[in-house]
Amino acid sequence: MPLPSRVEAIVSSIVIVHPREIPALLHSSLCFFFVLSAYFVILPLRDEGAISLGLGNLPSLFVGSLLLTLIAAPLTTTIFSVPNISKGRALVFIHRFFSISLLLFFVSWHASSRERSGPSSEVSASYTTPSEENSNLSAVEDKINPSSGWGNHGLLYVSVRVLLFLWVALMNLITVSSTWARVIDIMDNESGSRLFGFIGAGATFGQLFGSLFAAGMAWLGPYLLLFSALLMELAAQSAKGIYFENGQESEELSLIRDETSAVHVEANEIETPRSKASSSNSQESMVKPHMCVILEGLYLIMKSAYLRYVSTFLGLSAVISSFFYFQKVTIIASSTASSLGRRKLFAEINSLIAVFILVGQLTLTARILTFAGVTTAICAAPVVAFSNLIVIAIWPTWIAVAVSEILRKVNTYVVTRPGRELLFTVVSEEEKYKAKICIDVIVQRLGDATAAGMFKLLFGTLKESVSMISLAILPFCVIWFCIAFHLGQRQSHLAKVLSGSIT
Repeated sequence: MPLPSRVEAIVSSIVIVHPREIPALLHSSLCFFFVLSAYFVILPLRDEGAISLGLGNLPSLFVGSLLLTLIAAPLTTTIFSVPNISKGRALVFIHRFFSISLLLFFVSWHASSRERSGPSSEVSASYTTPSEENSNLSAVEDKINPSSGWGNHGLLYVSVRVLLFLWVALMNLITVSSTWARVIDIMDNESGSRLFGFIGAGATFGQLFGSLFAAGMAWLGPYLLLFSALLMELAAQSAKGIYFENGQESEELSLIRDETSAVHVEANEIETPRSKASSSNSQESMVKPHMCVILEGLYLIMKSAYLRYVSTFLGLSAVISSFFYFQKVTIIASSTASSLGRRKLFAEINSLIAVFILVGQLTLTARILTFAGVTTAICAAPVVAFSNLIVIAIWPTWIAVAVSEILRKVNTYVVTRPGRELLFTVVSEEEKYKAKICIDVIVQRLGDATAAGMFKLLFGTLKESVSMISLAILPFCVIWFCIAFHLGQRQSHLAKVLSGSIT
């Protein structure tokens, strides 16, 4: 049996897929594999670098990430709007750009390490027991002061680690959002329900590989940046194959693109000359090469009630996720005094998460999205977050953090993330590339910055108690659930209307 036939048979045994879809499916999955591998290889290095600057400075780093995103997001949408450059080529350019940037960070990191003052913190890893963690937590909290950390290092040392923290966060958002935008552009609601789980499994394999590599090779330190750069270049090569075999969309998908704008006119109960012409002028509107394209994305969000709900849902998701991040870093920093040990612990938790996610994506995602529907998929996120916050409030240890992170991430990538991407299968092409990237990037960062400010305020107001902070966030989970339920119902309705209009 020829190799292509074998590959087709293996893929078909795992997921329900049509022969025409297999090349794009495999390249999409590979692209996500390399992108997530690159991210998780350097994630522990990034987090340890941030810890070395003082935990109290983490909220400020999230605000800085927002400012960087406000600059980068318009550039990303403009790249997708440049005339005579296909969406596929634009995606390749984005991945390659980040690959080169990681090489520059490797050089900068080495230069800055020579400037570091004070003795090295690289000592043997020493994990503590839960009872010791509670006593050590106070010592860690003493460090959580806005003025701590920065003055202990040289300017170049601080600058490189701050920029790497901001850049890695930006890389993750831009590359993942852009790749998903390309994937959903060649798939509709039906094919997405079947195939997003398999594509997500590629990302999970990437997380597993990257995390295991980072855990086993933590001693490499900044040399992990070189390996991450190579992985991003491989992602760029894989992105070239995300298209249909004949290079064009099928007639069915072309019809879907044409009908989508009409669906949104009904959904918003508004019919303007712009909305009437959106389907016929979609390609024309996508080729405006100017920096104000991000404003068009914001305009599309503001005029669509559906997209406003999507933005609110993802904004609250970012707020809750950021709170979990602050709690995770605070508690893990108290679990070991070694920077090498912290990198290993971060990587080991990420590895466990990846294993459970992978099993779930290959066995549950397609079934949940097909039978339970989008509403169940996106409502699961606030329910799991609510439960995790209660657990951390009762038992603020690194074990509780690890278990909560596993549950939260497994639910996110097995259920919620694929369901979230289905939210965009009922919008127009213009909204996918302009509004979606704006939502994924700017709304995400606004949520992060909001969480950073709230965490800093609550940490001081609630006497630096991680447990009390967890309880204070519970009302946000309730609001998040209500919005998710309404949004899921709306997406299901739009999908039915769209399907009915085609048939």
